[in-house]
Order: sequence, then structure tokens, then C-alpha cells
Amino acid sequence: MTSSTTVLKTSPIRTKRSPGRTRSEPARIAILNATLNLLETHSLQQITIEAIAKEAGVGKATIYRWWSSKVSVVIDAFVQNHIVQTPMPKGGSCGEALTVHIHRMVQQYGGGGGRLVAQILAEGQSDPEVLREFRERFYYGRRAMVREVIEEGRRNGEFRTDMDTEFLMDMVYAPVYFRLIMGHLPLSQKFADELAESAIAFLCAPASARG
Repeated sequence: MTSSTTVLKTSPIRTKRSPGRTRSEPARIAILNATLNLLETHSLQQITIEAIAKEAGVGKATIYRWWSSKVSVVIDAFVQNHIVQTPMPKGGSCGEALTVHIHRMVQQYGGGGGRLVAQILAEGQSDPEVLREFRERFYYGRRAMVREVIEEGRRNGEFRTDMDTEFLMDMVYAPVYFRLIMGHLPLSQKFADELAESAIAFLCAPASARG
């Protein structure tokens, strides 16, 4: 996984905490960094709240004050590390933005970040609450970002308009998650190149629709 030093110092994520309690930002960063450090050598199932607290130099009560479970901490640590590594480019065409985003996503999912996501998804098969948290804390927000780009491309004639936006997004993301979960082929640079090229070809409007 990318070094824990890449965790953002500030974040839009908000976790539930007791009324009247002011969260210490240094302690929050220490907890998230400690979680990423542990995940470099241990699986999600192996680490514990006790281990995170020891690594971060805080008490367990501090963690439980802000997060409801170990998985909640892990998801937040992943989100803050992943988002800073995979921003959506601004200023170019919608196709160029998605091409760069796809390459960055595949690069991240081909390493420790992908292994962690696979573990979160596996954990969610027996615990629906884990999947709900992952969707709400990460997936919906990233999907909204991609939706905005695709819909802009539809409005300006760059992308096709004869298919539902949600379906188009599934077509872009599905190959990444399929390889991530099945592990039958690598999330490589070659795969990123081919996926980006194929996705943009699929998304582009027919020549007749461009006028």
C-alpha cells in the first residue's frame, strides 16, 4: 500500500462522535496512519482496535469515541489515502479526465489499496453493515464524481446519450472490480491502457450524433 504519510491532514469525512467532544486532529491522523502501517503487514482480519491504539499511541476509548468498529477505522484510512491518489483531473476534455482517472485507479487497486478493498468487500459478504459503510463513506462519493464527468460529456456531445448514465458507469468500473475480486489477471499498466481506450470508445457518441 502507498505509504501512510500520504494520508490527508484534513478530510471532508465526518465520523460519529459523542456530543460535546472535540476531536483532536493529530490523534485522528495518528490513528489513520497507524491503521495503514499495520495493514502493510497484516490483513484486515488480523488487526485489532488494541493494535491500532498501541501503534497510534492512544487509548482504545479514543478510537471508539469516533469510530464504531475496526472496519470503520480501516475504511476511513483507505478513503483518505485513496482519494488523494486518484483525483479527477480538471481543465481538459471529459474523455481525458476519465482516462487519467482510470489509470490512477488501476494503479492504486493493483497494489495494497486493492488488496484492502478486496478484504473489505469479502468482509461485507457476511456483514452487510460493512458494505453499507463502504458504499456510504467511499463508493457513492466517487461514483458521483464520475457521474458528473460523464453527464458533462453527454451534454457537450462528447459522450453518447442513448444509454443510462448509471449503466455507463458500471461498464467503466466493472472490469476493475472483476479483476480485483477474481484475481485471475493482474491490474497492470497494460490493462489500464486497454480499459481506458475501450471505455472511452464505448462512451463516445457516434459520429452522426456529433453533427
